[in-house]
Amino acid sequence: MPAPIVSLILLVWNNHEYLPACLKALQAQTFQDFEIVLVENGSTNPDYLKDVRTDHPALKIVIERLETNAGFAAGNNIGARLARGKWLALLNADAFPEPDWLASLMRAADHNPQFNAFTSRQIQFHTPDRLDGAGDSYHVSGLAWRKYYNRPVREYGLKSEEVFSACPAAALYLRDEFLQLGGFDEDYFSYFEDVDLGFRIRLSGGKCLYVPEAVVSHVGSGSTGRRSDFSVYHGYRNLIWTFVKNMPSPLIWFFLPVHIATLSFFVTHLSLRGQGGVIGKAIFDALRALPKMLQKRRLIQKNKKIKTGDLLKVMSTGLLEPYREFIQRNRMK
Repeated sequence: MPAPIVSLILLVWNNHEYLPACLKALQAQTFQDFEIVLVENGSTNPDYLKDVRTDHPALKIVIERLETNAGFAAGNNIGARLARGKWLALLNADAFPEPDWLASLMRAADHNPQFNAFTSRQIQFHTPDRLDGAGDSYHVSGLAWRKYYNRPVREYGLKSEEVFSACPAAALYLRDEFLQLGGFDEDYFSYFEDVDLGFRIRLSGGKCLYVPEAVVSHVGSGSTGRRSDFSVYHGYRNLIWTFVKNMPSPLIWFFLPVHIATLSFFVTHLSLRGQGGVIGKAIFDALRALPKMLQKRRLIQKNKKIKTGDLLKVMSTGLLEPYREFIQRNRMK
C-alpha cells in the first residue's frame, strides 16, 4: 500500500469520550490522503479501542497501545516514528476540524514552501464567539501564550500571518524535520513542548505560518486542567528549560533579568492562589536539571542557522505584553 501524504497523530489519554466526534469530523474531510496513527497513551479504560475501526471503516487507522502514560511529548514522538506520510498532522482528540481543515493546511503548504510548520485557527468549543488561539507567541521573558486567545472571532485572526510556533492541538509539520530535530523533548512530559519545538525549528532556519482557513473547534484542558498543580508544575519547569536551551547569546544574558522578574511575579501570584509550593518545586527541579539542559543547549546553539536579529523580530518584546495576556486569559474566569 503506498504511503499517504499525511500521517495524522491522535494521542488519547483519558479523553476518549471526544474521539467519536473527532473521528466523524476526520471522516468528513475534503482532503482524504491521510492515515490516522492513534496512540492510546495508557488510559485507565482503553476498551473503546475495540470499536474504533469498525465504527469508522472509511478511515485508515493504525493503533499503538501504550501500557502507561508516556506523556504528550513521548506519545506524539511514538506516533511520528510510526507515521509514513511526508507531513505530520497533529490533532487533539478534543479538537473537531471543519471539513476543509486538512485541505486548507495542505494548500498553504503547497503555496508557501518557505514555511515548514503550519498552525490552525482554533475556536473555543464552549464559547464559539471566542478564539482559542492562532498559533503560539513567545515573549523575550520566556513566557508564551496562544496568539489571540479569548479574542472575538469576528475581529481577530482573520488573515494569514507568520507566528512564532504552531500549537499542536491542530498543526502540520514536515515529518523528516520533526524527527531530525528529535521531535518533542521527552524530558518535558507535557506542557510547553510545542513552544520548545517551535523555538528549535526557528533556530534551525524554519518558519511557521498561521492558516485562518484551517478551522477547528477545541475543548481544551480536557485531560489535566489548566489551573491544576500538574499544569502549573510542568508549565513553569518547562518554561525555564525552554529559555535556557534555546535563547541564543547574547539575548539570553540581556533578557535573563526580565526572565527572573517575570517568574517572580508568577511566584507571588501563584502563592496567593495557594500554589506557591508547586511553582517552588517547579523552579527547584528546573535548576537541578540545568547541567542536562545546558548540554542540550550546546548542541542546539551549535546548529543555529537563523540570525539573532531575525529571531528577535518574531518574538514579542513589549514590557507589559505578558501581563496584558495574563489579564485577557483570566477575564472570563
